[in-house]
Amino acid sequence: MTNQNSPQAITFSHLGIFATDVNRLADFYKNVLLFFQTDSGKLGTADLIFLSRDPREHHQLVLVSGRPKDLAFSLINQISFRVPDLAGLRTFYQRLEKIEEVSDLQAVTHGNAISIYFRDPEKNRVEIFMDTPWYCEQPLREAVDLGQSEENIMASAKKIAEGRPGFCLRTEWIKKMSKLMGYEDNE
Repeated sequence: MTNQNSPQAITFSHLGIFATDVNRLADFYKNVLLFFQTDSGKLGTADLIFLSRDPREHHQLVLVSGRPKDLAFSLINQISFRVPDLAGLRTFYQRLEKIEEVSDLQAVTHGNAISIYFRDPEKNRVEIFMDTPWYCEQPLREAVDLGQSEENIMASAKKIAEGRPGFCLRTEWIKKMSKLMGYEDNE
């Protein structure tokens, strides 16, 4: 696909996060979310740790020392990671339930996704989500019980999505957005 309205293609690649304790935060992302450390080092006085789960990306996260310890509010709204299915989402939810440093763990549906949210050790909000086959207008956030059967969870998410304006299949929404954004399918 090419975007006819853009002189140059651009895609999102990675995110840098300032940390008060860069090693502690790196350990969390490596041990809990299973990131791999690709590099580390100093740049001036800052310690940097590069993390990735994609061998094509040198880093998806770079953690940088220097976040003030007395900073009461994280400027990061959320860091989001996609998993392919509900089984993957449940695996991470069960893993996160056992981690003492995790706070504010919640499972929700947005209609177009089923997500878990939590706070990492430095109180950054993290989302792990799976796409559903539907689209509905956002924002939408309703609690779900990941202890239910997959069929019940998906039926509940679909019912919630169907009740929202703009409900359609995700494939239809993607076609609509592709046209609005000026993309053409070159295949």
